[in-house]
Amino acid sequence: MNLFDPSPKSALEFLPARHDLASLKEAAKQCRGCDLYRDATQVVFGEGRTHAAILMVGEQPGDREDQQGKPFVGPAGQLLDKCLETAGIDRTEVYVTNAVKHFKWEPRGKIRLHKKPNSLEIAACRPWLESEIAAVRPQLIVCLGATAAQSLLGAQFRLTKHRGEVFPTRYGLVTATIHPSAILRMPEPAAKEAETASLVDDLKVAAEYAAARRP
Repeated sequence: MNLFDPSPKSALEFLPARHDLASLKEAAKQCRGCDLYRDATQVVFGEGRTHAAILMVGEQPGDREDQQGKPFVGPAGQLLDKCLETAGIDRTEVYVTNAVKHFKWEPRGKIRLHKKPNSLEIAACRPWLESEIAAVRPQLIVCLGATAAQSLLGAQFRLTKHRGEVFPTRYGLVTATIHPSAILRMPEPAAKEAETASLVDDLKVAAEYAAARRP
């Protein structure tokens, strides 16, 4: 790497003076904190209730999200919506976002396949996520998947070991569960059904926990 490269290595310098959600969302459109913006259609910022009790964090936007500019509108988002409904949670009452705001992908014929963001890209985008959390001030942060969890709880976090546990952090209370996309990738219908039920259970517990902490 060129030590004299003047290009940004973080979203930090793109943050606006005002840190309300509307200002953050508008400023994020101009973010060049990492190179992912080059191949993405647009930034995909979080959305939902301004002071939601639950803030949900995924890994990154997918193909459908990249096209529409909205988080969790693709197949994984549709499954999340069903799980939230089953758990008795109104999606409009939560805030949903991603650890990384641009779609990272690789071509496979005419299809754009999801490619996992690396640690530098996640770190570069973290100022947006931290600002969203500070603006929303949720009672509980629910990470969907290991990448989202590691972005807030550290690289040592293991979803298989710590799923459902609640951790106090500088961001507030954080817990983690499976990402809906991981369920969709499961080949066995029985496994999909079991994990979907487990995700619903995790969401019910999260909702009860967040409700109990409301002032």
